[in-house]
Amino acid sequence: MSGNEGVSESRQKMDSLLGARKETLSLYSELAALRPFEEADDVSVVLQEFCETLMDYIASAHFQLYRFLADGTERRTNVRLLAEKVYPNISQTTEQFLDFNDKYDAEQKGQYFSSLDSDLSGLGEILADRILYEDQVISAFAVSKSSRAEA
Repeated sequence: MSGNEGVSESRQKMDSLLGARKETLSLYSELAALRPFEEADDVSVVLQEFCETLMDYIASAHFQLYRFLADGTERRTNVRLLAEKVYPNISQTTEQFLDFNDKYDAEQKGQYFSSLDSDLSGLGEILADRILYEDQVISAFAVSKSSRAEA
């Protein structure tokens, strides 16, 4: 693979991740706008769609951005060190996303509906933290790519 193909592939991966993030944030906003939450069909539908999109987002982040850590293919020291530093925080947010998804699984959502408002608020803070961590890694990729392109 040539250098240009590598840059193009990296750009596609970042675009995929950012698209999944944007869709998740959009559905988060749509769900939050349905407050106060009552067990209604529209809330249930948006909640289910949000949970599915949230799972797609964390999968995309793993496959598009963090898999390089596990397989050891990332050679740029600055990117690898930064990713190793923030990955435990990202991992923790992933666990919290999975917990939210499990709690609001289609079969169980009615039993926990009364806590959706506070759970969604907490999830918003976790999403904000996650985005900050991801943006650090994305920036390191971008800076490293542009430095390599100029060399």
